[in-house]
Amino acid sequence: MVKRPLDDHRVERSAKRTRFEVVDQLSPLSDELLLKILSSVPVSTLAVCQRVSRRLEALAGDPQLWKSAYYNRFVRPRASRVPSGKDAAVSANNLLYSSRIAKWFGEDHLVQQGKGTNWKRQYKLRHNWSRGSCDVSEIQVAERESVPPLLVQLHERIVVTVDSTAGLRAWSMKGEQRLLASLALRPRKDDDKSFSGFDTPTSLSIDTQGSVDQRLKIAVGFVNGGFSIYQLQTEAGLFVPEYTHTPSSNGTISAIAYASPYLITMTDAQLLSLYCFTAEPDQQSPDAIWDPPRLLSSLKSHTVWPPLSLSIRASPKNITASIAYALPTYLSGWSVGLQELRLTPEGNILESRLASAVSQGFTPLWSSPSQPSSNQSKSSSPVRATNIGSMASSTKPTSLSYSHPYLLASHPDNTLTLYLVTSTASNLSIGSGSRLWGHTSSVSGAHVGDRGKAVSVSSHGEELRVWELEGGVSSPTSRRRLAGGEASVQVKPEGGKHLRHENQGNGSESSFQRGTCHGIELGHSMCDLTMTMGWVGFDDEKVIVLREKGERTQALVIYDFT
Repeated sequence: MVKRPLDDHRVERSAKRTRFEVVDQLSPLSDELLLKILSSVPVSTLAVCQRVSRRLEALAGDPQLWKSAYYNRFVRPRASRVPSGKDAAVSANNLLYSSRIAKWFGEDHLVQQGKGTNWKRQYKLRHNWSRGSCDVSEIQVAERESVPPLLVQLHERIVVTVDSTAGLRAWSMKGEQRLLASLALRPRKDDDKSFSGFDTPTSLSIDTQGSVDQRLKIAVGFVNGGFSIYQLQTEAGLFVPEYTHTPSSNGTISAIAYASPYLITMTDAQLLSLYCFTAEPDQQSPDAIWDPPRLLSSLKSHTVWPPLSLSIRASPKNITASIAYALPTYLSGWSVGLQELRLTPEGNILESRLASAVSQGFTPLWSSPSQPSSNQSKSSSPVRATNIGSMASSTKPTSLSYSHPYLLASHPDNTLTLYLVTSTASNLSIGSGSRLWGHTSSVSGAHVGDRGKAVSVSSHGEELRVWELEGGVSSPTSRRRLAGGEASVQVKPEGGKHLRHENQGNGSESSFQRGTCHGIELGHSMCDLTMTMGWVGFDDEKVIVLREKGERTQALVIYDFT
């Protein structure tokens, strides 16, 4: 075989690539200078720098850098929305980053904690809220539907549930979810054992203002018109019964609110009662029995319709007990009303006043024709309407949540309505409502916090939305933002798999399941879950929704944004 001759031209070999010596220009710089540079880079660059070297990991994780980033992204925009931040006397320079507590607009508690605040963690937490990115887990709390329905409350990452079957239970949401304590509802040995209905709870409230030293006080109302006070000792893991009130012929306790030493109840006979415990026994003596509370006021009404929202808020000068309620009106459909009882710190009643969001010219059903419309009245029965423009709905609200100054109503027509309440020493009024759009199905429940953050859930549990409502009705631009659904983030459960399932062995057959949710995709299968009773609650880190499965088993679904 003849060899192929070599080509005349030779392929020239490429010359070796010249190596350029990498000059480290950062290492010679002092830590102070590097911190100054890092203070000008975006947060995404800070995260990358922490993966470069140990020195940059420590510098890019400096708490002051993340504190400044937290302020500029979350506090400063909020300052531009709240009225005090938009004051004409406040210049743009005054909203620049500062460690002065006065510039943190309600988040001063993070500054006051000093080194105890992990600013990077706080930034990540708020970032996850803004994106709807979360981890999800599930606690099965009942094998079958209870009558009356299971009641749930959340405070400081502790969930309290009560029903006629399993009694009173508390669950810890810190780290690994676990059962803290449980108690079958029975009368105490010193109480009259002829009382019936102790095992049939109808309302639940947690004292959010008086919890100290790992002790949480809980009030439970019963079908027989009585109520009981319990103390949850989280370290010991037990409930301590403290007081049981005599049953009443005024009807079932349909709603209750407790802020020690004050307690307010509402019966299904529309009787509002305000109590004050004059002297509570020493907390270290669990066997001591409380003296009966003093009845401060009792008001009868014929215009209060469920859903209801009771609240008690305290200030150095007075105590305000409030009841928000649905209000049917002629022609204009359903609206909302608010009744306030103002008291001195000693328990003396200053006044009783009311307001509603009914338009001028319309009157509530069952009101007297001789009574003129007014936006405020010192009356024992809320029957007058405001002269504020109305945002009435043709359908009855499915839920009401009131956290001053925000009053949020959910509707079966896929919308919510936000009202702003003005409560001063001389005036009580409810502003015209702003309709919130975004849900694609009936909204069964909503909860709003005192800073305007709210969570709403659809009737079938298929859609969960987080809202930022602070300053949401202060300008036409903000109202358009709310109406267009831009003020909310949707967290929508979709397909996935169970990552964990374990039995707690407490006799209630409670179990835990876990998944992951990123953005609006939730890696946890909950297609067989439906919403029950519309209960939803949240704190700074978690959203908890009460759901009902197709087999009538009930579960708490926890969305963890940490």
